[in-house]
Amino acid sequence: MKTADDLIADDARLLSSQLAAMRARLFPPLSQKVLRSFSSGEAARLIGVSDGYLRQLSLSGEGPQPEIGPGGRRSYTLADINALRQHLAGQHDKGSAKARQYLKWRDPDAGEHLQVIAVTNFKGGSGKTTTSAHLAQYFALEGYRTLGIDLDPQASFSTLLGYQPEHDLSGNDTLYGAIRYDGERRPLAEIVQHTYFDGLDLVPGNLELQEFEHTTPRELAKDGGTGGLPFFVRVQSAIAEVADNYDIVILDCPPQLGFLTLGALCAATSVIVTVHPQMLDVASMSQFLFMTADLLSVVREAGGTLQFDFLRYLLTRYEPHDAPQAQIAGFLRAQFGDRVLTNAMLKSTAIADAGLTKQTLYEVGRENFSRGTYDRVVESLTAVNDEIAALVQKSWGRMR
Repeated sequence: MKTADDLIADDARLLSSQLAAMRARLFPPLSQKVLRSFSSGEAARLIGVSDGYLRQLSLSGEGPQPEIGPGGRRSYTLADINALRQHLAGQHDKGSAKARQYLKWRDPDAGEHLQVIAVTNFKGGSGKTTTSAHLAQYFALEGYRTLGIDLDPQASFSTLLGYQPEHDLSGNDTLYGAIRYDGERRPLAEIVQHTYFDGLDLVPGNLELQEFEHTTPRELAKDGGTGGLPFFVRVQSAIAEVADNYDIVILDCPPQLGFLTLGALCAATSVIVTVHPQMLDVASMSQFLFMTADLLSVVREAGGTLQFDFLRYLLTRYEPHDAPQAQIAGFLRAQFGDRVLTNAMLKSTAIADAGLTKQTLYEVGRENFSRGTYDRVVESLTAVNDEIAALVQKSWGRMR
């Protein structure tokens, strides 16, 4: 008879090997995710020009040249699209409205600070990671320099962005490596990984992150043993090391209110709280808000600074034709007003279907779904992300 720990370890190894084999089948020949190319029409919409103008640029040899497929169809990689943005912005005065139309990078000289968005809720199943992944990819598609940080030891965010933690990471390869208390601490720049998604970098997660929850109480018990920085500013300090390289940082917080989540909230300039519109979830969120407020007040008294550009509640897995959900949504809007985002992330089998191949809806092609199903959910996702992007623009003092 095997012991329980041996049996569980065997199951873990078996499952991990099967997931690795699945990745090899899904993403040949290198077993790595590759982002699809975009049609000329999609590229034109992302850049903000007409398809005809994009064709003229191609014919005149300006900027990166598209791949020409059967029937003369032009297609662009995301790297091509970003290069075209820089090419077009370079034709106008730096900082002008026209240049910013193409290249949306923040301008530190104009006081546009790094926007750090924490996506959080301590109840699992609230759509937190789905929201984080689509939001990070949305900003990258829009041309913002984006960094995703996975703070969840379960590492679902990292998985969606092409990593299998137990195979692709070793020790000190997560944010923990940059915020730990001992001499093994590393600069965050050494931990950041480029992804297959041009303009989107990642600090991946794995079980190592849980060490911060264990080592922090020991440090707090010591007399002055904080390694020079209190726990609640360590995430903020690590992000500051790479701030010049990015416009947007997305923090996918763990589904618990521990030291990592508190560190993320102290580092955040804005917060999105995901909530599934059912009564048990709303009741759970109430407890989450009470606990968060109490703990953050302690952090503030200890010298932490907390100032959010915006705090918004996002309805996720929402079914507008479900009467009880519609009632809960109305209840939340009545309580919180415009702090509930106008748009909701709709529940759709398309999200789960895309997840079968470890992809998001921004990655899979429309041809893989019925058009009505795909268009409906992508429209809702983009509406949510557009609304959040408008809040970011407002925080920078820009008009949209």
